[in-house]
Amino acid sequence: MAKIVIVDDEPFILMMIEDKLKRAGFEVVTVNNSQSALESIRTERPDLVILDWMMPDMSGLDICRALKSDGGLSGIPVVMLTAKGQEDDEKLGLSFGVERYITKPFSPKALLENVIEILASRGK
Repeated sequence: MAKIVIVDDEPFILMMIEDKLKRAGFEVVTVNNSQSALESIRTERPDLVILDWMMPDMSGLDICRALKSDGGLSGIPVVMLTAKGQEDDEKLGLSFGVERYITKPFSPKALLENVIEILASRGK
């Protein structure tokens, strides 16, 4: 069973994604603040991370940059889930190593399909 860490400061979004992924058979860890995000990812060693870009303290982009610069974590695929829908924002996210860029509002079904596709491409 693949493990996914979701980092978002909006409780409803966390619950909605967690429910969708658990129903699909994934192990899910939720984190509601950027301060705990890196620590949780280091501890949990997930197969995939879903990150919100706009969070207090440290952005999802900063968390992604920290992950991609850490040799032990750099291979973990990151899905950026964000309200930042401009083309330049997406290009910036992808330049930081984001695997997929999904804008809010989003379809939980489409998010699940992206997660399954990414994990399948990595043999998970």
